[in-house]
Amino acid sequence: MEYDILDKFERVLSEYTGAPYVVLTDSCTHAIELCLRYQKWKGPVILPKHTYISVPMTMHKLGLDLYWDDVDWGYEYRITPTNIWDSARAFDENMFVSGRMQCLSFGWDKRLNIGHGGAILLDSSNDHCILKQMAYDGRQLWNKTPWDQQNYWSLGFHYNMRLEDAQRGIELMANPTENLPRLKSQLKNYPDCSQIKIKLN
Repeated sequence: MEYDILDKFERVLSEYTGAPYVVLTDSCTHAIELCLRYQKWKGPVILPKHTYISVPMTMHKLGLDLYWDDVDWGYEYRITPTNIWDSARAFDENMFVSGRMQCLSFGWDKRLNIGHGGAILLDSSNDHCILKQMAYDGRQLWNKTPWDQQNYWSLGFHYNMRLEDAQRGIELMANPTENLPRLKSQLKNYPDCSQIKIKLN
């Protein structure tokens, strides 16, 4: 089946990062959004001032009160006070920390440079099951019943990883020593998002 390639890439990432479960997505930003939606988070959140603009935009999208922290985060940071981490710049062997939802990016300037895509690292089989359904339009990919004949148990979003991106990821992970260059912290390249004026109509 064509979706077997997704399961294979999940297993590759699980073995490398040490995460018991992996949910593939189309971006780190959407991975963060899915986690917040799944947790039905309604409280305020705290972000570092220096981050990529899509993260505070996601907080506005979800209607969350946003506060800023002037912190040097380097490779990953917590979306405080949740257990969700923006790990877009972190990708290391055995990086997973139990109890976290760590959201990865495979963009063109990241260690695993697929050019597109993201993932969620986590340690709950139930969370994995539901988040995977949410990422794939609410579909149950493990269910071989055609999608139009399935029962839908969760709200779905079209945030799925493309099959060709999963295949590219598997190819790169076949030789991580050669294909995963060590990144320098690029915190200085992120502007102070607290100074960006977002005018929402």
